[in-house]
Amino acid sequence: MLAEELITDTIPPLKTSDSGIKALHWMDEFRVSHLPIVNHNEFLGLVSDTDILDLNAPEEALGNHPLTLIRPFVYATEHIFEVLKLVAKMNLTLVPVLDADNNYLGNISLRTLVEHFAATASVQNPGGIIVLELNQNDYSLAQISRIVEENDTKILSLSLNNNEDSTMVELTIKVNREDIRSILASFARYNIQVKATFQQSEFSEDLRNRFDMFMNYINM
Repeated sequence: MLAEELITDTIPPLKTSDSGIKALHWMDEFRVSHLPIVNHNEFLGLVSDTDILDLNAPEEALGNHPLTLIRPFVYATEHIFEVLKLVAKMNLTLVPVLDADNNYLGNISLRTLVEHFAATASVQNPGGIIVLELNQNDYSLAQISRIVEENDTKILSLSLNNNEDSTMVELTIKVNREDIRSILASFARYNIQVKATFQQSEFSEDLRNRFDMFMNYINM
């Protein structure tokens, strides 16, 4: 997915003529800690709530203050992973999106990003979860997919975690069946190590609760 597919205009940009008080009000209203400052489609940078609180006269226009703005952004045609990378690296609550001519198009909020990855990870879909531990040289997604599909099951999502201190990798698979006993038996026949399993009844409610708690935290 490209960044342009997640752009929202729900959170408006500030202008240099807007006051610091207005910026804080909008940050509180939209539950973000950053807002872009844009003049005539030109992205000037991000201002944070900390920047505003440090102003001596927040009731004055932002353009009257010597702000040191950061300028993180992605282009509309960049992959959504680039947005995630900026959020993680700079602890952002939104990321501005520009077109090829550097015109401001909108932004992607942390909430939108979390909702997208929750959907792609099939958090809300019923099914079982299997965690495999494999040697990097033995990892074959084609083989694992074949084993799962031979048991009349589909993979809904998967994630791979590399261990920097060893040659082992951890593969987490979510499948569209709650009864995963036949899949586990197949992995055992192929000597594929199953590190952990989670049945839907054990796992999904807790995962949904954690997801809901995180979304509530974002909205605070």
